[in-house]
Amino acid sequence: MTLIQLKYILTIAETKSLNKAAEQLYVSQPSLTNALKELEKEIGITIFFRSGRGVTLTNDGVEFLTYAREFYHEYEQLLHRYTEGSSYKKKFAVSTQHYSFAVKAFVDVAKTLDMSQYELAIRETKTAEVIMDVSTMKSEIGVLYLSDFNRKSMEKLLNSANLEFHPLIECDAYVYLWKGHPLAEEACITMKQLENYPCLAFEQGDNSSFYLSEELLPTNEYSQIIHANDRATMLNLMVGLNGYTLCSGLICEDLNGNDYRAVPFKNSEGPEENKMEVGYVTRKNLILSKLGEMYVNALKEYLKTE
Repeated sequence: MTLIQLKYILTIAETKSLNKAAEQLYVSQPSLTNALKELEKEIGITIFFRSGRGVTLTNDGVEFLTYAREFYHEYEQLLHRYTEGSSYKKKFAVSTQHYSFAVKAFVDVAKTLDMSQYELAIRETKTAEVIMDVSTMKSEIGVLYLSDFNRKSMEKLLNSANLEFHPLIECDAYVYLWKGHPLAEEACITMKQLENYPCLAFEQGDNSSFYLSEELLPTNEYSQIIHANDRATMLNLMVGLNGYTLCSGLICEDLNGNDYRAVPFKNSEGPEENKMEVGYVTRKNLILSKLGEMYVNALKEYLKTE
């Protein structure tokens, strides 16, 4: 097994395509395919499923990639530290549920850096992908929430992915809607008041469990519901259709603007059903990088002011 082979595997996994990986690596596709076959033969597992639509990781491949990414990252760090004139850029990535405050913390960290020296990434994505990204070290940190409803299932899922949850703040649930909504000026809002308006929920995939939902009451039988897969679309639906979502109320006006309101949600099931514990996940026993520490501190600083 060589470092070149590991680089090939990581690039294929990132691009999900042998053609695209070959282009990025400046090698021919036959050479890349042969290198992959030789490595799979050497280690005795199949890393990727091949199809006409590209490649996907096998279960063995997911596990292999976790160790390969960690090992190759250490190699790159070694090059950066000890190779004179190295052009290596330090990498840092965060995966998060759709939270503007998580993006704001990322922006605050990025502003302190010489961006020419870093390769940064932030991914607002599905809950399962947040967990997968951190488990495979595609991202160092993931941001998500736990509640009484999802805690047992999520903790089991995190444990199986070798991740641990670090709580940041416990908060009540809020109804998030635009300032022109008929309920925007209410002191608090009940589910009864929301019956005539569409609930907006982030798409989690066709086969996803309720426990992966980003919204507080995923099992509630809403009379109207619309799924979206990004925050900009969600905000447009709030304005265009008087839609709403149930969230933590941790809203960053610097990024979302001041055209929206977070109104306390009054749940007839009791106050404990309204609680959300927002935090971040890392691989177990991981020592955060300098940028990881900066990001967590930026999260804490922002949440402290809320």
